[in-house]
Amino acid sequence: MPLSRRTVLHGAGAAAACVGLPRAALSAAPIVFGYTGVTDFASVFVAASEGFFRKRKLEVELRLIPLNPTIPAALQSGSLHIGGPTASVFLQAVNGGLDLVVVSGGAVTAKEITHAGLVAGAGSGIRTAADCVGKKIGVPGLDAFLHITFRAWLKQQGVDHRQVRFVEAAFPLHADLLRGGSIDAVLTGEPMMARIINANIGQVVSYYLTFLPDNRPTVLHAAHRDWVRQNPEAVRAFREAVQEGVRFVRQPQNDARVRAALAQYLKLPLEVLNNIPIVRPNASIDKEQLAYWVDMMREQKMLNAVPDLDRLIVR
Repeated sequence: MPLSRRTVLHGAGAAAACVGLPRAALSAAPIVFGYTGVTDFASVFVAASEGFFRKRKLEVELRLIPLNPTIPAALQSGSLHIGGPTASVFLQAVNGGLDLVVVSGGAVTAKEITHAGLVAGAGSGIRTAADCVGKKIGVPGLDAFLHITFRAWLKQQGVDHRQVRFVEAAFPLHADLLRGGSIDAVLTGEPMMARIINANIGQVVSYYLTFLPDNRPTVLHAAHRDWVRQNPEAVRAFREAVQEGVRFVRQPQNDARVRAALAQYLKLPLEVLNNIPIVRPNASIDKEQLAYWVDMMREQKMLNAVPDLDRLIVR
């Protein structure tokens, strides 16, 4: 199955590391939301820091998850109530049999945002896509967003991704792994990218995500279908709070407060965050947006069936 045994076991381990909640207790407060250490979750961070959850009588606990592919198993087990898998991780989990649904959208692609890319170590010799052949490249989640889009970009550049060795490495480890030379390059995003560059550990080879069309989801806010059925009011309130967070993030006059929220939840100094772009959020999600990732994943033989996208989005 595309959802490999490795991924399921890995995810189960992350679920055990989170707050264990039995299925019968899923309706109890607080709502535990799992996120990874990237700016794509700005709308959720703002909803928490600006009180958009509280005014809807929601208590939401934000939990940092090191690797994105572990989020679906944590949702399935009940260790998380809502989490932010990338679209590819979500679709692969559903294809593997997990009963997950999308409750709202997160961040989306935009050509003017160079927030992620291929960053090579100083002595790696990587300057072009062709230079990646035979190299070891760290990714923050095998088969997650940065990984599958990089494989698509390599194909566009005439490079066979099967000639590149990919290893899974959480965002916080990227700088140290490059510095130590155990990997040649990383697929990384802000704020990790800025830290690597500012410390002269590596340099950007390509902001390769700019080849993607606009308004395609980078992360989704997903939950287990049973939990959604048991907590319709909480789901509605969560979605409304995130929508308010999206409007807040998109208003330029709120930039300082948005970055303060990022600093709080990403545990990074403002001097680092002040110089990086914030990924554009969009709380709405439709099946056409998901269909884009389905097509890319089927081309890479990551799915063995076309999912019923209408069943995967909570209205």
